[in-house]
Amino acid sequence: MIGISKLYCGTVEPSDALRYGRHSKHLPSHLLQFSSDKKPVVVWNVTRRCNLRCVHCYAQADDQVHQDELTTEEGKTLLDDLAAFGAPVILFSGGEPLARPDLVELADYAVRLGMRAVISTNGTLITPAIAGALREIGLSYVGISLDGTKEVNDRFRGVRGAFDRAMAGIANCQRVGIKVGLRFTINRMNAGEVPAIFDLLEAHDIPRVCFYHLVYAGRGSELVHEDLLHEDTRRVVDLIIDRTQALHARGKAKEVLTVDNHADGPYLYLRLLRERSPRAAEVIELLKMNEGNNSGRGIGCVSWDGEVHADQFWRHYSFGNVRKRPFSTIWTDLANPLMAKLKDKKRYVTGRCAGCRWLDICGGNFRVRAEATTGDLWAPDPACYLTDEEIS
Repeated sequence: MIGISKLYCGTVEPSDALRYGRHSKHLPSHLLQFSSDKKPVVVWNVTRRCNLRCVHCYAQADDQVHQDELTTEEGKTLLDDLAAFGAPVILFSGGEPLARPDLVELADYAVRLGMRAVISTNGTLITPAIAGALREIGLSYVGISLDGTKEVNDRFRGVRGAFDRAMAGIANCQRVGIKVGLRFTINRMNAGEVPAIFDLLEAHDIPRVCFYHLVYAGRGSELVHEDLLHEDTRRVVDLIIDRTQALHARGKAKEVLTVDNHADGPYLYLRLLRERSPRAAEVIELLKMNEGNNSGRGIGCVSWDGEVHADQFWRHYSFGNVRKRPFSTIWTDLANPLMAKLKDKKRYVTGRCAGCRWLDICGGNFRVRAEATTGDLWAPDPACYLTDEEIS
């Protein structure tokens, strides 16, 4: 996760994270990525059920009930363990998390345990009543997925009317005072929609957007040919930076982040150097604190059936099941050789990653993409768009 607005527009300084000792339990949510202990943000895919049919869905969700989901009580046992372990955030995802009848009850339980609870949703099921219930329990944030304007989004999400219903969900959240943001997955089919997303932020007073780079997992593994060429990725990242800066310059600051390609960090820093920006020295310090990809360390995933994964995209490998052992035990069990390597994966990456001068900042990027395209877990991430000159 690269905070474009934090880094390029100067909304965060290194001293901001240092003031809290860089400990997860003390840091405000907007500074969590700069923690030193990297207690895992946990994505819990509470259900595989979803009312949409998104072409890039890593969970391969469908609109049917799956009998192997953790029960409400099993979920509360999981949340007890995560809270005691010090996981700073629980992100309820799916499928569509609001397709699960006890979602509000589970989120309420997490908040009462002192965790920051957020929801990643397609937004189409957020009625005024649901928004009110989420506000009542003190939910921290709702991230709503949109992958373009009406026609593009509905085609991408496989259901006509998905855009209008998601926008209604956004309005319902705003009406009761819940912080809401957008989630957008970049690919060839919708890269031209990025300017429209920025227009949407401004027109509807939406304070936050995350632009996700495509990860080849689940149904997304069938979209490798739809990923951007490296030169196109560079143009899109520059566009995101430019539009973010333009909003800030007009006094309409938004929180803008890119996710799932940590080459964005060095790329932004190199741009600051070319522009002779005084921010460059502070940005490199923040990027060092961020440490790049943290799959298996600063982020983890629990599936609907209790399986524990290094992140939400790594579904083909489980470290264990929370029905048999607590997440905290599984996560710290370095007898598992892959878990041990992921805790210090910079020692194991190969090829251009091994000799890259940005390795400490990027963390080797996404191992899932490397494995999906080469069969080698430790090979270079094919989505890294930095040139040989830029990394040498």
